[in-house]
Amino acid sequence: MLSRYLIFMATVAITSPLFGAPEQVILLHGLCRTSHSMTRMERALVEAGYSVQNVGYPSRTASIAQLADDAIGPAVANCPRDGAAKIDFVTHSLGGILVRSYLARHPLPSLGRVVMLAPPNQGSEVVDKLGWTAIFQWLNGPAGSELGADPHSTPNQLGPVNYPVGVIAGDRSINWINSLLIPGPDDGKVSLARTKLEGMSDHLVIHTAHPFIMKNRDAIRQTIQFLRTGRFDHAAG
Repeated sequence: MLSRYLIFMATVAITSPLFGAPEQVILLHGLCRTSHSMTRMERALVEAGYSVQNVGYPSRTASIAQLADDAIGPAVANCPRDGAAKIDFVTHSLGGILVRSYLARHPLPSLGRVVMLAPPNQGSEVVDKLGWTAIFQWLNGPAGSELGADPHSTPNQLGPVNYPVGVIAGDRSINWINSLLIPGPDDGKVSLARTKLEGMSDHLVIHTAHPFIMKNRDAIRQTIQFLRTGRFDHAAG
């Protein structure tokens, strides 16, 4: 009986992020969304043994750099209070660009891994085509206007990453108008090609649309897989 208990405890030590040095995941939602959109992901991560901060921020009110500092700075400061020795990020859409902006300007020695869901890492042609309109600017705010696909857009100025990043992209669209503006396969907001990021560790495509990817069962399972191993399970399809 004792030997079985010791084997069980050794297994927990290997597989649980909360054994020994705790690991905390910071969640960041996308543009025009709230932290509520990440609650399914939050519950799954907690069940997997992670400590989680599901951060809300007013995505339509400020620039990408300002949103990044206001949302991520306090969340990172809270991690030592919670005993976290390693900090991971899981993001949807704009949230991934906030993380890139923040980490480009603020070294984070306790950084673990980053999973980005449907990130416009090279911007989106939708912004190039519609970003000049008043309704686009009203709906998406200053940060949305920074997400163009041109070389001078914020995502394309942030450069490659030098930390572990896994990108999950969707190849289904419920917005056929946007999809007409985007070359190649897309999720209704960003093309598969433009989710990719120089320096990323892994990239995975799943069958879902941009607004739903953070709640998708496969996306959640693959997010946990990457946080634990640094790779997606491509064999699972």
